[in-house]
Amino acid sequence: MNREVGIERVAVIGSGLMGHGIAQVFAQGGCQVTMHDTNKSLLQNAEQRIRLNLLALSRNGLEDEGRTDEIMSRIRSTVDLGEAVADADFVTESVPENLHLKTEIFKAIDALTPKHAILASNTSMLKITDIGREVKEKERLVITHWFNPPYLIPAVEVVKGAGTSHDTIERTVDFLEKMGKVPIRVAKEVPGHLLNRIQFALFRETLGLLQEGVTTAEEIDKGVSASLGLRLAAIGPLRSIDLAGIDLFWFGMRDMYSHLDNSSEPQKIIQEKVKAGHVGRKSGKGFFEYKSNGLVNSEERERDDKIMKLLMILYPKKRGKNG
Repeated sequence: MNREVGIERVAVIGSGLMGHGIAQVFAQGGCQVTMHDTNKSLLQNAEQRIRLNLLALSRNGLEDEGRTDEIMSRIRSTVDLGEAVADADFVTESVPENLHLKTEIFKAIDALTPKHAILASNTSMLKITDIGREVKEKERLVITHWFNPPYLIPAVEVVKGAGTSHDTIERTVDFLEKMGKVPIRVAKEVPGHLLNRIQFALFRETLGLLQEGVTTAEEIDKGVSASLGLRLAAIGPLRSIDLAGIDLFWFGMRDMYSHLDNSSEPQKIIQEKVKAGHVGRKSGKGFFEYKSNGLVNSEERERDDKIMKLLMILYPKKRGKNG
């Protein structure tokens, strides 16, 4: 592969929770996008969600309202995998976290795509070396791990596999930057990559404190949003340590580490939620209760509106372009 080869045509395999938002970003960035899924109703739903996302962006000053039809015109949908990837320069797989399913998809698209095409997975936990074990040209494999909602969250992890070439990494990073994203290079394959490892450490301690009855779910979410969330959005954890003083953190860590949750399996409080079917917004109840109100839940839209307002402050260059 050659780094000079441009990326103009993109295929997104899977149009669900993440896939439709990823397709939207590429279309906003000027690419011709083909979205693939197993049936037409899923694809129609994805197109509706993209249109609603674009309206929300324009309402918050992050996209030009007049561009909606232009952006949508760059997206086509198909249930034919071969048609989806036949002329793609870049393929992103975004199907459920099932290793067998992903392996079969990559085996198929390896045979169906042009040899210059980069083959990326949006997996949040698996290794691209395992997913692409049936792929012949392993140098073109890479993980591009997006965060929900992908059309808003700037970061995309770019994870190198055992056979991934330097050219593939650099072409992917260049491409994502042109799409307005913030690529994060991850040089080593580990379960959960980089940012999910950090995120799950936070989740583990949060659930431990909730299970101990230290406070309520409402107070935990309110507290994190009004303190750590704001500060980390501005500067990140390691610069936070620098600014406060590494020596101060060392003293705190020496006293605190032994008290932190060290569960090696999901805590009882979350196991009970799953067993009861209280799995969050999609079931109407999790740590909080929810009312469904159509294609886009009101809580989800409120979250996205808040993120958009933060983006205008933290990433002003994205204004009027994409998330």
